[in-house]
Amino acid sequence: MLKEGDKAPFFSGKTESGKIISLSDFKGRKLILYFYPKDNTSGCTAEACSLRDGFSDLKDLGYSIVGVSPDSESSHVKFIEKHTLPFPLIADTDKTIAVDYGVWGEKKFMGRTYMGIIRKTFIIDENGLIQKIFDKVRTKDHAEQIMESLKQ
Repeated sequence: MLKEGDKAPFFSGKTESGKIISLSDFKGRKLILYFYPKDNTSGCTAEACSLRDGFSDLKDLGYSIVGVSPDSESSHVKFIEKHTLPFPLIADTDKTIAVDYGVWGEKKFMGRTYMGIIRKTFIIDENGLIQKIFDKVRTKDHAEQIMESLKQ
């Protein structure tokens, strides 16, 4: 289980545009790495749109944003276009990144148990250390939630 202060696990994945991005691309920069279950579902859309709306404020504070879900590149393209998202989404179709970050796990919904992405956000500092982990993501105002935590 990752905790604040830990070194962020290395990741490398393909974005919606087919470009490979990795943790090393953000060396010396701050990163908001957020994991979400599925493109175009209500909670995931609310979260992505909150981050979109807060993007320029977070960028002004020196943060880049990358989203990760097990959806395909083509699903990500549609999601980004539909909601005008200004940040890349990694298609973690084999769930390697999700497993490394401890967000692939057992979930329960309407009495059914299944494996899926546990919604979580990691704030990674310029040195690749986990500065903050959001286990309880407020999807509708996640950008504000992040900015509030940065002021503390």
